[in-house]
Amino acid sequence: MRPFHLAIPVHDIHLAREFYRQVLGFEEGRSSDHWIDYNCYGHQLVVHLDETMKVESEKATNAVDGHDVPVPHFGVILDMPNWQALADKLKEKSVQFVIEPYIRFKGKPGEQATMFFYDPSGNALEFKGFKDLSGLFEK
Repeated sequence: MRPFHLAIPVHDIHLAREFYRQVLGFEEGRSSDHWIDYNCYGHQLVVHLDETMKVESEKATNAVDGHDVPVPHFGVILDMPNWQALADKLKEKSVQFVIEPYIRFKGKPGEQATMFFYDPSGNALEFKGFKDLSGLFEK
């Protein structure tokens, strides 16, 4: 698979740096006063300062497996050991989850671990874990 590139807005570059580097542990690449590149599990995530951005508390959601999933959102699919390590690290750092880490579609096709949380600018992130990636698109 080829790495993706995703650029997202942030309202405060310093809070974004603290969150993505210190909380998530992403390696920082190139940067300026207005943007920062991160290594997001081998993908290029770039945060761009938008000083006009308003952090909104009300988000659109869709019902999935009995939970209100924030829309839009982004994230990475991990193997189960890496997903669990991330979930444990986020709990240790007292990240407030929108949807606590749990197993979705348990015992059904596409069973997966998932968790949702927001960055300081209100960007919703989801990280998934699969025991077997062959089930990624299973119906």
